[in-house]
Amino acid sequence: MKNRPHFDPAHWPLAIASRSAGDETHLVMGDNVSRHRVCLRGLPAGHPIAWLIPCDALLDARLQALAALDRWLRGARRGAQMFGPTAYQARRLDLLLAILDLRRGGGVTSHMVAKHLVYPRHSIGQGASWKSSPERRRTQRLIHEADALAAGGYRTLLAGRAGRQK
Repeated sequence: MKNRPHFDPAHWPLAIASRSAGDETHLVMGDNVSRHRVCLRGLPAGHPIAWLIPCDALLDARLQALAALDRWLRGARRGAQMFGPTAYQARRLDLLLAILDLRRGGGVTSHMVAKHLVYPRHSIGQGASWKSSPERRRTQRLIHEADALAAGGYRTLLAGRAGRQK
């Protein structure tokens, strides 16, 4: 049946990567736009697929990903990007990741972060004027947000929930 996905690797798109262990086969399939990771367990060829999805905090994101995989397996063209950030969110995420990269080596002050990343084309104060400046407070908030992102806040981004990182 064309409308129902069946486990038949001969009719599925080529896997980018695959690995088998016991009765499990792990596949990474996709194109230039999206990637789908699938774990197949003991399915005989030609039988309908049953999807097993954990009911956890990421259930909504998992269901959206499953719907996208189902459409993709049926040969449908990919629609609008479901999980993509807005242009503002992408710039902010780039900034937070750049802050994490800069601070990875250690010994980087908030003044250095502000000078190189947050306000690269501005002259920021030093000494007492820096300590009482709104630029310093914003830079410290960004550093705190970048640290929260690295400590697990990225999961909120993946789940697509609205709201600020805390």
